[in-house]
Amino acid sequence: MLVGVYLGGNLIEQIKSDEKASESLGEILGLLSAKFEISKIIYANGPGSFMGLKVAYLTLCTFCVARGLEFYGVDGFALNGAKPIRANKNMSFVLKNGAISLQRVEPYEFELPISLDGLELIADALPNYVIDAV
Repeated sequence: MLVGVYLGGNLIEQIKSDEKASESLGEILGLLSAKFEISKIIYANGPGSFMGLKVAYLTLCTFCVARGLEFYGVDGFALNGAKPIRANKNMSFVLKNGAISLQRVEPYEFELPISLDGLELIADALPNYVIDAV
């Protein structure tokens, strides 16, 4: 998991965790809210792990509602140069010609943009699961 803090639209701090969102997101939110005045949350709303997206969405949405914060989604492909995104242990989501498919390829890591300028925010932040849960 990768979390960034932006001031004036520019990245000022990053937190990376190898733990699952369900294990670390609440703690990270607590630490950041004690250190910064948070006004907006933007998260990668997919594609990704069905459970990971669901946990992240519910946690972040609840946090935003409780604190009266703006909440947006962003396409995960915008955070890794449109390269493959891990779907599960063996498969990755691949974006080609505007369509997303599952393929057996190595995923790339997400990178936070230095600036939020040009990032297409999605006001309807619901997760984009791409595939149904099995």
